[in-house]
Amino acid sequence: MELEEKTISTEEVFQGRIIDVRIDKVKLPNGKEASREVVEHPGGVTIIPVMGNEVILVEQFRKPANKCLLELPAGKLEEGETPAFCAERELIEEIGFKPGKLDFLFSFYTSPGFSNEILYLFLARELKPFEDKGDEDEFINIHKLKIDDVLEYIESGKIEDAKTIIGLLYLLREVL
Repeated sequence: MELEEKTISTEEVFQGRIIDVRIDKVKLPNGKEASREVVEHPGGVTIIPVMGNEVILVEQFRKPANKCLLELPAGKLEEGETPAFCAERELIEEIGFKPGKLDFLFSFYTSPGFSNEILYLFLARELKPFEDKGDEDEFINIHKLKIDDVLEYIESGKIEDAKTIIGLLYLLREVL
């Protein structure tokens, strides 16, 4: 069975600083029509920064969740930026380290039921301190977590962010 939905028309309903929203009218595989709300996002990166037997996490307040979350460093791709360049920039801005070794692991869609956002996951090692002023509208606390404690943090709900859980579980797979 053909599963693709053919776009008949698109209506832009919101243009923001981080996302845009559109409504697509589509033709379904059975010939009927439906509407799809789509959040457009330029994509981003998530980085697993490892120092010895620790991984560096950031804690920041996330308004949509209305609480502070522990996360891997991450950020939005800027126009014309490669994922690797973005990953290095975000590490410098968020944790003040530049990677000596940065390996691309894989990419994944965050919520393909309503968004086209794709994240590129990197592993950063051989971290070197690097002075940066960061973003003036971003307030971050840095946490070092022993790799041996990662699973307990996920299972206990101390880490709730999906991109962080994906990255940390990948790290555990490589370490164990």
